[in-house]
Amino acid sequence: MADLFELTALEQWRSLQQGEISPTELTEHYLARIDRLDPGLGAFVTVTAQNARARARFIETQVPKTAPLWGLPFGDKDLQQRAGVPARLGSRLMLHNIPETSDLLVQALDTAGGVSLGKTATPEFGLPSYTEPVAGAPARNPWNPALGAGGSSGGAAVAVAARMLPFAPGSDGGGSVRIPAAACGLVGLKPS
Repeated sequence: MADLFELTALEQWRSLQQGEISPTELTEHYLARIDRLDPGLGAFVTVTAQNARARARFIETQVPKTAPLWGLPFGDKDLQQRAGVPARLGSRLMLHNIPETSDLLVQALDTAGGVSLGKTATPEFGLPSYTEPVAGAPARNPWNPALGAGGSSGGAAVAVAARMLPFAPGSDGGGSVRIPAAACGLVGLKPS
């Protein structure tokens, strides 16, 4: 069998469904890749390893396999609010912002059975078309780290292109998914 990160998200989901791997094993696989690859790439601003491990165990025992994302890891864009996890929005003004409630997108991904591994980088308030957060390291293109990753979903694109995640949600008002996807050699779909 290929390394897990070499499989598409659909192939990983099928492996989960068939019991070839567990959500915990897949979560550990990606946490190890993030630990090894993210320094120097700047895809993540926060990694929530302990929460992810607990969530994977919960998925295994409490969530029916019929959930559409059952056990698949992803990362929340740092513009999204997840209860109890810092939401810095790429800004020093928001360094201590820890929301008490989760946004609808976060809730939908959880309901679908996904496992959040942390928060992906975004520029300050998601405004520029490059991901160089004022409060953190810039997101670097994994194919050539001398280049940027575009923005504002640059951290998400870097994480997927470097195979630190099988997929990642973003947001796009003026190219914020499409620009980083193009810069990192991915397909990015603009949400409606």
